[in-house]
Amino acid sequence: MTAPTTPGPFGALREQLTAAASTFAGSSDAVAEILAGIVDDVDRALGEELEIFPVCHHSPSSALAMVRRLRAKQPKVIYLELCEDLQPLLGELRNCRLPVAVQAFASELDGFPADWGPLSVVAPITEASAEYQAIAYALETPGVELVLVDRSTDHVFQWLPRPPGTADKAPPGTAEEAPSGGDVETTTPAGEEAALHGDAIGVEIGDLRPRFAELEAYLLHHGKVRHWSEWWDQYVEQPLADADHDTYRQVMVLIGSLFRRLRPAGSDARDRDEDRERYMWTRMRQHLAASGADPADCLYVCGAFHAASRVEQFGLRADAPFDIGPRTGTRWHYGLIPSSHSAIEAQFGLAPGSVSIAAATWTKAVARTGLAPFRLEGQRGGRTRTAGRRRATTAPAPAAGVADRLSGYLARPPAAQGLDEAELRGWCVDIVRLARRNGYLASTADAIAVFETSILLAGLRNRARPTPYDFADAAVTCIEKDVVPGRRDVRRLCEILFGGDRVGQVGYEALPPLARDVHDRLAPLGLDLEKRTIQRALVDLRASPELVPCSDLLWRLRHLLPSDAVRPIMGERRLGQRSIQESWDLALGRNQRSLIELGYEGVTVEQVLEQRLRRAVRGPDATASVALGAVEDAIRLLDSPRLVDELGTRAVELLAAERTVDDAPEVLRRIRRLLAHHRATGPLPAWCEAFVTTGYAHYCTLLPTAFLDEDSGVRQVGAMLGFLFGMESLALSLGCDRSQLELAVAQSHPAAPAKVALLWAARHQLGLLPLAELRERCAELLGNPLVVPAFPQYLSGFVQALEPVPGLAPFVVEVMSSAFARLPDPVLLPWLPTLITTLREHGAELVPLLVREAGRTFPGSLAALDGWVPPWSASSLAPPTRPLAAVVSGPVSALLAANPQSVDAVAALLGCDGGWRGPDGGDTAASAGLTALLAAHPETTDAVAGLLAATPR
Repeated sequence: MTAPTTPGPFGALREQLTAAASTFAGSSDAVAEILAGIVDDVDRALGEELEIFPVCHHSPSSALAMVRRLRAKQPKVIYLELCEDLQPLLGELRNCRLPVAVQAFASELDGFPADWGPLSVVAPITEASAEYQAIAYALETPGVELVLVDRSTDHVFQWLPRPPGTADKAPPGTAEEAPSGGDVETTTPAGEEAALHGDAIGVEIGDLRPRFAELEAYLLHHGKVRHWSEWWDQYVEQPLADADHDTYRQVMVLIGSLFRRLRPAGSDARDRDEDRERYMWTRMRQHLAASGADPADCLYVCGAFHAASRVEQFGLRADAPFDIGPRTGTRWHYGLIPSSHSAIEAQFGLAPGSVSIAAATWTKAVARTGLAPFRLEGQRGGRTRTAGRRRATTAPAPAAGVADRLSGYLARPPAAQGLDEAELRGWCVDIVRLARRNGYLASTADAIAVFETSILLAGLRNRARPTPYDFADAAVTCIEKDVVPGRRDVRRLCEILFGGDRVGQVGYEALPPLARDVHDRLAPLGLDLEKRTIQRALVDLRASPELVPCSDLLWRLRHLLPSDAVRPIMGERRLGQRSIQESWDLALGRNQRSLIELGYEGVTVEQVLEQRLRRAVRGPDATASVALGAVEDAIRLLDSPRLVDELGTRAVELLAAERTVDDAPEVLRRIRRLLAHHRATGPLPAWCEAFVTTGYAHYCTLLPTAFLDEDSGVRQVGAMLGFLFGMESLALSLGCDRSQLELAVAQSHPAAPAKVALLWAARHQLGLLPLAELRERCAELLGNPLVVPAFPQYLSGFVQALEPVPGLAPFVVEVMSSAFARLPDPVLLPWLPTLITTLREHGAELVPLLVREAGRTFPGSLAALDGWVPPWSASSLAPPTRPLAAVVSGPVSALLAANPQSVDAVAALLGCDGGWRGPDGGDTAASAGLTALLAAHPETTDAVAGLLAATPR
């Protein structure tokens, strides 16, 4: 921009600043250009036919100046710098308690990278803001039109930079993408109330902050303040609180022009800011042309940064074209969400407590000046309108032209405000009272110390009177003393003293249909769901069956909302099981934002839940375990067999398409639970049978690869075998072939010790490896000193084998006990940590099974342990011998006695010279002794039998 040829009303100021630049600057060209340029910007903005009203967001002085100007000018059309598609929501503000935020939300994206979703834009509104005063005036005054002229929320994301190769990866709202010099800023909120806006992009009007980091640091250093909010309050807010309209406008445009000219050139933020200005001026010219309104009856409310615009589309007389691109196909949802002072501070980078201090300053200024602020009729959470009882502002006579108010304002010091001892004394007494309530040992002496320290700090900082920031520093110094014994620190108590973190609320009438439906359906509980406190709901489903729908809704909300919004204290809902009595902690008022955003997805909770379940199984990251989880949720929460069949069919498709076995344990756990539920409630559905047959063939195919693959853990392979062996009977009855499993096991050749143990267990289950041989292999492992360090891994495999082969539990106890019995201490002690960590990592849920088996195996007392013989010892494992029964005389004995030739021949062959006994059987004692002897030494009888078998006949 070049300087105007005519001096204008600011010619003297321009010459004075140029001369100062020549005198004090080493090179006057750059400084003179900046100083002359900001004066030109002020002249240009104030000389525009359409009156421009510059503001700063959440500024009490801007709100006061707005009230004065609206009552004096009474415009017919107000152009407001706010996203144009948010205008239909502004009327709903009367049903809310401020602060609230106007929100645009989109979950299904069309034209934006998928990784950006969901998209959210919020515009916070407080009562102590100029934009709210303009909105209230326009909505409550007949014949006044409010027109939002800023770019739409769709264009907010369209204009975000998309670096090549990263557009699909970096979501919006990050520090690199947020405009450094515009009105869109995002930070990471901290705390419960600071997170009310979530990760939404904030849209505000009048963001006045230096875009030049060195300038901000310089101002903070010489202003003796820590944060920009404190500097602004000290050097702009307080001096402009009682300024007249012309002075206010000129000073605000001057500050906006200064920050604008000191901004680094060539940034993306600068281009977006200028495009916003082109957009707004284009919309205003279009509206004036269409409506035929007189520009003299119009008011343009925008940030002071944009009031000093130098784009070629600036002004109603400009004819430079600007093409506004179409919106994308993204479907946006609009609504109001609760906001808070801390959420605004966190999102827009303000000092903690600055918005609360601004609200307190606004309240004090309104009471002091007697102004009647504008307020929406029926607004909740405040006093009613008192315009009739307050002093009205008369409209001044129209000025002949723009008068220079800057020269006088910049030349004279601000009016000194004396110490208000009553106000400061009240602060000191109240902060001591709050400190004592929160555990501090504060007393009257501390109140006196805070009083004197506040005055001292104000004097050190060249202030005529202590500001709330000085008071907070003094309170921390005198009361906290570097110790925080209470629940809150003293600085937080000071914020509470100045108004606290006021939290807004959206009224019932302004809620989306889903949120209103939730409130209506939970009405039988008799609770005030709009309260921000946690409320306890006791539900006795047997005594009050009419509360069953409330219970169903609460379980659905438990699935959809954050965990602290709806929390069950007593009762549970599992497959086929419902509680008789339930107890709930409800905090829907505190989580109103989540409930409202839930309403953007559907009309009822059931519709949203059904959509989310379908979206979960159709997403790019969907797996068979996710689909089975969705089936469980559909059975537990929704009475829709059609949806269950649809999700189950999708689970079969996902299982067949999987090429890894990472989710095998989860798949096994879920399908077992679902099969047990369906068997208990009726016949198996078709999708369950298809899932079993598909899974049997699928896991048989992947089993050899999983045994060899290093990425497949022993837990996953054990779950595969658990599916194959556990579902084998059902799969075979449905037409599967067992030879598939036998071939898969035969083709498996693992190298990892744990998987080797798993393979041995599988072969044992198939009857290919007897238990005796398995015992011998484990004994060989324990006897090999090279294998002993890796033996815990074999044990891990055996523990995982309890999933597919639970009958191996006695054998695993035996192997572990044998290891403890045989290994020496130098080997066992280093081996124990590995065993414990291995069992904890790979078999935590299977260890109780081993403990129970050990309890059945080992004796229960120390006395019995001394004489206890392990069932797997050598004597216990030897085959039992059967005692020989005494020969009883009978027909055979009589026959041999009558024909002794054959017996004598055998006796001669064996060399026996004994004779025959008598008919009475001989000596009974001798016969019994002989029987006992042969029973004790069976080797002789066995040798005789072998000899007889070898003798040729």
